[in-house]
Amino acid sequence: MTAFNPTQRSKVKRLHERGRYDEESVFAILDAGLVAHIGYVIDGQPYVTPTAYWRRGRRLYWHGSSASRMLRTQKDGIPVCVTVSLLDGLVVARSGFHHSINYRAVMAFGRARIVEDATEKEAELDYFVERIYPGHTTTLRPNNSQELKATTLIAMEIEEASAKTRTGAPKDDEEDYALDIWAGVVPIRQVVGAIERDPRLKPGIALPAHLTRFADGARFDALLSESTEKLAKAAE
Repeated sequence: MTAFNPTQRSKVKRLHERGRYDEESVFAILDAGLVAHIGYVIDGQPYVTPTAYWRRGRRLYWHGSSASRMLRTQKDGIPVCVTVSLLDGLVVARSGFHHSINYRAVMAFGRARIVEDATEKEAELDYFVERIYPGHTTTLRPNNSQELKATTLIAMEIEEASAKTRTGAPKDDEEDYALDIWAGVVPIRQVVGAIERDPRLKPGIALPAHLTRFADGARFDALLSESTEKLAKAAE
């Protein structure tokens, strides 16, 4: 199994048994998420910016306005730290100290660079749409030159990465299991709601078949993982 080689900056130090460094574990979490937090430093001041992202192999991409301070700063290949976290449950214990959360998280390190090649840039922006809405790009108006000019695309090759997860029931002190206190897990899921039509949608336009996958109550992380896997297989 291919793995990232952790150093002091990426190795899980607390509760190290929850850490994983293999590609399968890291990629599974990245592919189930949509929003990452990008950490970087400008003139000695640390910043963390939330943004949508996507993954292709060991490379992460994110984009934004060409006027963005974050993106302008990252154009020269500055070191960045990318984190993704997914909340899976509230862990209710018999003491305040042992309350916890069930989660999946990734921390990845690398150097961010601007994607200058116009063909790669447009292809990746289409990939981003397809990752969320498979089959959707063929129905859209193509990006025009001004829109592409106004958008900066950043790529980061993952140099190091670690995954950390927690699952299961509370872990109380042994003597506390005899207490008459309720304990357990409150599962947390991000699910799709009922689709809402644009009030300015022309009459007679039905919901496209490829968007019916967003069924009321469907798990969003599962939809993202499924579409990312299909895109990866199609690219092989």
